[in-house]
Amino acid sequence: MTPLAMRRDGRRQIYLAVLTWSFALFSSVRIVAYLPTIWAIQQSGDATQHSLWTWITWFGSNLTMAAWLYEQGGQRLGRAVAVNVGNAIMCAVIIALIGYYR
Repeated sequence: MTPLAMRRDGRRQIYLAVLTWSFALFSSVRIVAYLPTIWAIQQSGDATQHSLWTWITWFGSNLTMAAWLYEQGGQRLGRAVAVNVGNAIMCAVIIALIGYYR
């Protein structure tokens, strides 16, 4: 391997490490970011300002991404799958609250 190729490979490894940690950070924060919406709906008892269609779409998107990652990853339950399942669960909670208060 040439020195230039080695430098390129090293930069790619750094990029992939930063990308992995960024994904983990923002996906974890995103799970927590659902809590204010859950809290607001629960406290006000009013879900009219929340779009059921939007939350169903986000639920489906997260769930199908989890399934796709599971299949593409050799049917292993990796961190990315778990994060998407977590996001789908949080969306399902909001869907349930919207349905309950409507």
